[in-house]
Amino acid sequence: MKTTPSLRAIAAAVCVLAMPLSVQAQASLPASAAATAAKPVAATLKRYELQTNIVDGKMVFIDAKGQVNPVLAAKVGDTVELVLKSGEGAEHDLLIPELNVASAKFSANSGSTTVRFKVTRAGTFTYYCSIPGHRQIGMEGKLEVSGTSLAETAAPKAASESSQAAALALYTPAPSPMRGPDPSAVNVAANPASVPSAIGARAPQTLKYRMETVELPGKLDDGTSFTYWTFNRQVPGPMLRAKVGDTVELTLFNAKDSKMIHSIDLHAVTGGHGGGQHTQVAPGQEKTVTFKALNPGLFVYHCATPLVPQHIAAGMYGMILVEPEGGLSKVDREYYVMQGEMYTGRPHGAPVHQEPNLEKMANELPDYYVFNGEVGALSKTHKLQAKVGETVRIYFGVGGPNKISSFHIIGEIFDKVYSEGSISSPKHDVQTTLVAPGGATIVELKVQHPGSYLLVDHALSRAGKGAVGVLEVTGEAVPGVYHAGAVQ
Repeated sequence: MKTTPSLRAIAAAVCVLAMPLSVQAQASLPASAAATAAKPVAATLKRYELQTNIVDGKMVFIDAKGQVNPVLAAKVGDTVELVLKSGEGAEHDLLIPELNVASAKFSANSGSTTVRFKVTRAGTFTYYCSIPGHRQIGMEGKLEVSGTSLAETAAPKAASESSQAAALALYTPAPSPMRGPDPSAVNVAANPASVPSAIGARAPQTLKYRMETVELPGKLDDGTSFTYWTFNRQVPGPMLRAKVGDTVELTLFNAKDSKMIHSIDLHAVTGGHGGGQHTQVAPGQEKTVTFKALNPGLFVYHCATPLVPQHIAAGMYGMILVEPEGGLSKVDREYYVMQGEMYTGRPHGAPVHQEPNLEKMANELPDYYVFNGEVGALSKTHKLQAKVGETVRIYFGVGGPNKISSFHIIGEIFDKVYSEGSISSPKHDVQTTLVAPGGATIVELKVQHPGSYLLVDHALSRAGKGAVGVLEVTGEAVPGVYHAGAVQ
């Protein structure tokens, strides 16, 4: 039987046939060239100290001379030692994937870290921070290596496969270790009744707000926790209230134990990326912006630090109401509700501490849809309350970061809807209203029958993933509005 030689055998045969030719070519080299080829490279230790910081609103690496994202230099054969420190306190790392280099994560709490490696290849290589969003906002530099690449000491194919596998590992997120729910997790759900008092008719004033960004373990669901990033330890962040013509001074403080830089972009602000340009705040620091409330309406605010959707999905959103001249009409009750979606490493309901899954976020495949930050926030932790005959106003927004909401209350009809948060021209008699991510609406309804009314996103599969709230109405039924059975 005739057998076909394997590709490996053919490759080996080609190498054997080429050997005499190779030797002959080397022998024909001039003596000076042969000596140069055989001369060992003078290896040295190249040591660099890099500190992270914020410069001109960007996150960067800085060397001992103050150079931003410096070009590092080395020769083939050198050993490079990088001493890394978080200057502003946030968590970072440093990767050079082409050289299979990856540091440990470091922050103000962990202190500095050192990574050491030998350079065997010539060329220009990119170093950067792999924390989501950090490279995009400026944490990237170059390592220039001069000289001739060293010969591989192992079989070329095996070395190549090893290098490719190591590089691939750097780009592939490692699976998060599974651990049980955090016993220190707290309720982060904002109380929907925590609405600032109405302003009404008055002259413009200067209002001062101070907010704190806090990272903390929270109760996502029964037996499930998640590390939330928050404004004022709640989701959504506190509702702010102003009037057209007011000047608002807003100070944002980032908690000292935060791992991330945070900021705030208010959709009610004209200029400065809504405030996000000038509120990139490192752990333990604070920054202030001042703006004039130029337009009436209900506006979303959110964190604007890359990776922006990750910060939003972790809970960093809220709303500011800018009342028109003369204020809004009087109602009996006002509530504050926001919808968001969450992307987790484990399935919905898993009894674990959930870690964020950025691939699901990029593909817009949420595991949870929540009102006010957690499953059961508006059915177990809090409920909306009203009495028959009262008019209820709900300030409703979508933090997102990705999904539109079809806001609906089962068993009720909205008497008024201020679509897209615009107060100038309300609609009447609306069953379901669309709210875009980063958008808002105001709905009003007069309740005329007792019972439990369900707040939902009418993409109803989302109810099974957490998007359910309750409006509990008590009192005597209005005759003729509704009853079970035939006409009486």
